[in-house]
Amino acid sequence: MSVLLYNEILAHQDPAQVEGLSRFFKTGKGQYGEGDRFLGIKVPVTREVVKACWKETSFDDLETCITSEYHEMRLAALLTLVEIFKHAKKDKALQQQCVEFYLNHTQYINNWDLVDLSCYELLGVWLLDKDRTLLYDLARNGKTIWEQRIGMVSTMQFLRHGQLDDTYAIAEIFLKKPQPLHDLLQKAVGWLLREAGKRNEHRLKDWLSTRYQTMPRTMLRYAIEKFPEDERAHYLKPKTV
Repeated sequence: MSVLLYNEILAHQDPAQVEGLSRFFKTGKGQYGEGDRFLGIKVPVTREVVKACWKETSFDDLETCITSEYHEMRLAALLTLVEIFKHAKKDKALQQQCVEFYLNHTQYINNWDLVDLSCYELLGVWLLDKDRTLLYDLARNGKTIWEQRIGMVSTMQFLRHGQLDDTYAIAEIFLKKPQPLHDLLQKAVGWLLREAGKRNEHRLKDWLSTRYQTMPRTMLRYAIEKFPEDERAHYLKPKTV
C-alpha cells in the first residue's frame, strides 16, 4: 500500500516547532486540545506537501493519515480530501465518496483548524444544491463541539453564494442551547454572523435587535466586530432591568 502522503508529512517534521504549536492549539490538561500531538509542521508546509501528493493519494492512504495521533497528519488528510473533492467536479460518485469519508471520520476532526480548513470547502460545496438538514443535525446534536462547529462553519460556503438563511437559522440553534456555550462555538457563530453582515448589514442588525441583550458575550463581540465603535458600545451596554 502506498503511504506517500504519510511519509512526506513525516519527512517535514520540525521538533523545534512542537512546543509552540502544542501551546497554540491548547493541548494542556483540561484544555480543548488536550493530549493532541504535533510534528512541528506549519500549515503552509502541509499545504505544499498536499499539493505535491494529492493526485497519488488513495482512500486507504487517507485512512492512515486521518487516524494518526499527529495533528498535522490529520490536517494533511483533510486538505487532501478537499483537493480530491474539488477536482472531481464531473465525478459525483467520487465527490460523494469524499463526503462520506469526511462524515465517517469526524471523531478525528478534533480542533478548530481541522474543522475550519475543511468543512465549508467540502460539505458546504456539496450541499449547495442539496437538502441541508445534515448541518442542522450536526449543530443541534453533534457529539462533540467540533461536530457542532462543522454544522455552523459549513454555512460559509452558502454565504459566499449569497444564501444567508441557513447561517441565521443555525445560529438560532446555538442561542437555544444550554448556557454557558463553549467559547469556540460562540466564536464560530459570531464569526459567521459577522460574515453574513458583510453581505447584508441591515439584516444582521435586524436579527441582533431582538437578541443581542441575551446573546453570549463572546458571540456578540465577534458578530459586531466590524461595526463602528459607537454602535459596538450600544450593543455591549449592560442590560438594564
